[in-house]
Amino acid sequence: MSTNTNIELVEKILLSKLYDDIFLVEMKVKPINNFKIYLDADSGLGIDKCIKINRAMYKQLEEMAIYPEGDFSLEVSSPGIDEPLKLLRQYVKNIGREVEVLLNDATEKEGKLLEATEEAILIEQTTGKGKKAVIENITIAFTDIKQTKVQIKF
Repeated sequence: MSTNTNIELVEKILLSKLYDDIFLVEMKVKPINNFKIYLDADSGLGIDKCIKINRAMYKQLEEMAIYPEGDFSLEVSSPGIDEPLKLLRQYVKNIGREVEVLLNDATEKEGKLLEATEEAILIEQTTGKGKKAVIENITIAFTDIKQTKVQIKF
């Protein structure tokens, strides 16, 4: 079997193991058959769900002997908080949270994510402080976004 066929098969197995509102964000494969799988869920993804999916996949991959020498590894996790959002579903999940948007022209916009559609996001940006604060809603097309990261405020 070719490497591409194996990767497609691993992805098919993965998708069959997803349950509830868990979805695939990204799968990276290193040449040494190291699969790094990033999952997320609309209701949040705990480590226990990642472990459950990892174990189920590992067992099935071993049973199917896709890698007869056992020369593969699986890492199933959620994207770290410092990872940019990749899918519309992730934007929708983070509505109401503070985001930092880096545009293609290298300018940055920060604000509360209010809305996400197929075409654009809407953020509420506050400039100034106290009585001089100005709040404006800014629509940003996805085609103008280089990356968006959720900001954690304490």
